Amino acid sequence: MTDIDRRGFLRTGLTAATFGVVASGPLAALSARTADASTMVKRAFSPDYGPLHPVKDHTTGLELLKLPRGFEYLTHGWTGDRMTDGRRTPPAHDGMAAFRPGHALKERTEAGGAGGAGKGHWTVLVRNHEVGDLKGAFVDPAYDPAAGGGTTSLIFDTRRGKFLSSWASLGGTVRNCAGGPTPWGSWLSCEETTLINGEYRHGYVFEVPHDGVSEARPYKEMGRFSHEAVAVDPETGWVYETEDATPSGFYRFRPKVRGDLARGGVLEMMKIGSSAYTTYEDGTGVTYPEIGWVAIDDPDPGPNQTSVVQQGIAKGGASFRRLEGAWHHEGKIYIVSTSGGPTGQGQVFEYDIAGRSMRVLFASPNASVLNNPDNICVSPRGGIVLCEDGSGVEYLHGLTTDGEIFPFAENAVVIPAGGVRGKSVAPGDYRGSEWCGSVFDTKDGGWLFANIQSPGITFAITGPWENGSL
Repeated sequence: MTDIDRRGFLRTGLTAATFGVVASGPLAALSARTADASTMVKRAFSPDYGPLHPVKDHTTGLELLKLPRGFEYLTHGWTGDRMTDGRRTPPAHDGMAAFRPGHALKERTEAGGAGGAGKGHWTVLVRNHEVGDLKGAFVDPAYDPAAGGGTTSLIFDTRRGKFLSSWASLGGTVRNCAGGPTPWGSWLSCEETTLINGEYRHGYVFEVPHDGVSEARPYKEMGRFSHEAVAVDPETGWVYETEDATPSGFYRFRPKVRGDLARGGVLEMMKIGSSAYTTYEDGTGVTYPEIGWVAIDDPDPGPNQTSVVQQGIAKGGASFRRLEGAWHHEGKIYIVSTSGGPTGQGQVFEYDIAGRSMRVLFASPNASVLNNPDNICVSPRGGIVLCEDGSGVEYLHGLTTDGEIFPFAENAVVIPAGGVRGKSVAPGDYRGSEWCGSVFDTKDGGWLFANIQSPGITFAITGPWENGSL
């Protein structure tokens, strides 16, 4: 990046960081909406932010994204890039969360040459890598020495618009797809698999400190199944878990000690009504006032034992189609079913923790409105971002106060035949690769971070968020 480019970029970043953060927004308005899903419209672009245009990456100079005018971005942590701990960045970037920095980070960044000044403007990202191979772990300690999945961590300075440091933080796992942050400052990384590799069984949740390296210890009492995402209730410390399978269950884990998941607890599966209810075809506005929970007797079943979901169904637990994203916001858990709903194009459920009730917030009427949503996050201003994982062009979508879906960012990644200077990614057209891991920074929401899974790139996007619903 040239000095002129950097100064211009920093002016944009600083402007974006001065917004006032509001507690309400599209989620509050959408929660009050009771219209049928057929009224939903997919706009060609946001009515506030405007049409998408090609925008150059401040890191490489390539037009990797299409964004509304006024938005800019930089990239970091491409697959194969050398991290500050000397290791290469793994591929298959996926779920991600943002954290305020802890005291231990000063020593780490000083060792990496970043310096400890200005820590109040730092955001720490912990990023999953959905690697499913058994070619060896990329960091120790590793749970399974042969497994190539895990997490890496990054520090970003929101004031200077600069990544400062990065390191490997969990190794020896398989297909780390999504997960979720905890109120005590760690990332719960989830394996989307039930693979067995010799003595090592996979399909667990692992905890990663935001400012260090994980012990790579599986939390077996949280369940062994094809995990996707988690959302933690800050009031109780209970962990809500999704499962990417069909049938899948929606689970909660009640730990024996709040904030200390390693001590174990009780795993339960949601029950709707008096019998084993199936939510597959339910559309917008369907409500579930009779919510209960059934205990899972064996949360860590072996290969010839009854799976977790079938244990729950046998007790009357409810079935879902491919539960993926989960996010906690103001006492509610928002849960994404990628292929649920009347047309199989996706549902978003809203579970009211205190009210012990749930409803279908919306179900896509067709692919032109929303095509198989995956990860979900909520901005500090109350706006919704959905990562679409369907077919064709891949978008980050926003949701308006009227329940209208609009594309906010388009994947336009094409690596030219000559490659990218300083990068080891192969030339090719990656526009069909999914978005994942969207999350806003912890300072004031002036930056949106997100990943494109292949070739494996992390984006930091900033701009006039206050002009629209995000």
